[in-house]
Amino acid sequence: MLITRHAEAQAVLSDTRYVPPPVRQDGAEGTLAWLRAHVSRFSTGPAHAERRRELVALLSGLNPAALRSAAEALTRQRGGDWRGVPVAVLGAALGVADTRAVPAAAAGYLSGEESPQADAAVAELLKLAGVPVITLLLQAHAATEGLIETALKHAAKDQDIDMLLCETLRQDPPLKASRRLDTRTGDEVTIDLVAVNRDPDAIDPALGHVPHLTFGHGVRPCPAPEHALALAAGVLEGILK
Repeated sequence: MLITRHAEAQAVLSDTRYVPPPVRQDGAEGTLAWLRAHVSRFSTGPAHAERRRELVALLSGLNPAALRSAAEALTRQRGGDWRGVPVAVLGAALGVADTRAVPAAAAGYLSGEESPQADAAVAELLKLAGVPVITLLLQAHAATEGLIETALKHAAKDQDIDMLLCETLRQDPPLKASRRLDTRTGDEVTIDLVAVNRDPDAIDPALGHVPHLTFGHGVRPCPAPEHALALAAGVLEGILK
């Protein structure tokens, strides 16, 4: 089932019967498949709650304003070469100085596409940090860098950076769809994030537009929207200001 209406998407995301499609649980320890089976994004029930709590605890020690400033400074230091900046800044804040293995590990993190290169990268990262920290670094590469890349396509001279990011998340999110499995029927539900974020029936008069669901909603919201936006904003300020 394809969902394109904002209210229907909110209802699904708020209902515990809808869970992420299962990922394989038999991957050898230290591989990409093993990692995906041990992160909150692909977990359900008590396992998801506990793993999400670990992420929230880690993030509580990070100041978004400091991340934003560091991302801007590193982007300028690199002469506008922003690739890898979000991961480098977040890694430094989390005590991981060497983040070179992150792109290879992140290549199949969302899709589940496994490869020897991804497995080797995961193994390298596990020597440096635990699963919660690795999770945040992979998300920074897979999602935050995608947000920056998309925002740059829509950027205009002297545009407010925070508004640019808000509109990018609403109009052209880096993740175009979110999938859920109905545990009662076994049916898969796909939420078209572009469509639901533009649903005219959901316009908030105070905002003048539809509140976006790109960071999720209900029982499984993204644990780090402020941190992701801070990293993205810092990079954009380093490029555009």
